Amino acid sequence: MLDTRFPRIAGDIGNPASFSFPVIYEQLEGIGPLDAVSAAPDRARVSRALAASTRRLAQRGAVGVATSCGFLALFQAELAAVSPIPVATSALLLVPQLARTLPAGRRVGVLTASAASLTPAHLAAVGAPADTPIAGMPAGGAFAHTFLGNAPDLDRDAVERETLEAGRALADRQPDLGAIVLECTNLPPYAAALRRALGLPVYDVLDLLRLFRAGLPG
Repeated sequence: MLDTRFPRIAGDIGNPASFSFPVIYEQLEGIGPLDAVSAAPDRARVSRALAASTRRLAQRGAVGVATSCGFLALFQAELAAVSPIPVATSALLLVPQLARTLPAGRRVGVLTASAASLTPAHLAAVGAPADTPIAGMPAGGAFAHTFLGNAPDLDRDAVERETLEAGRALADRQPDLGAIVLECTNLPPYAAALRRALGLPVYDVLDLLRLFRAGLPG
């Protein structure tokens, strides 16, 4: 878990009620939202924190590890290489798998916390195409205020409106859109509304983790 103070409502990865199975949390001390949501993070610092937290989780009995920020996809390979248990860093891991399920000519798009910060390197780290269609949540809006600004307040209705607007913009710009993956782990509370509004499949980190957990022992 990133070091945050913003609200964790039901559906957010940081709320245990979002899961149908037990979860254990470890905080990445001093690693906040903007340390992760970055085109050029301090890789050594973040990597050390991730590796240490993963080891502690394994010692506490965890059978698999996930992260609370989709941008940590950048660390998928190196974290898996040092972790004693399986690792799923990001909902972006779903992109290449879902692409194979879509009808011919349809593509998977990504709705992200920050389009400016999501780079080809993040996509390459999970095997997603470099030209994956991307739309970001608006800079300066309610989402950015709470989740990037790490604020203690949340305007849920405003964030839902922004999510729908960003999703519609992606669909309008990309007529061959066949499905959407929500990169951000704070967006699952709005996935159902987006699915209804667009009439498209929408997937998030909770979908990834249900699949991930289903195959783990214990």
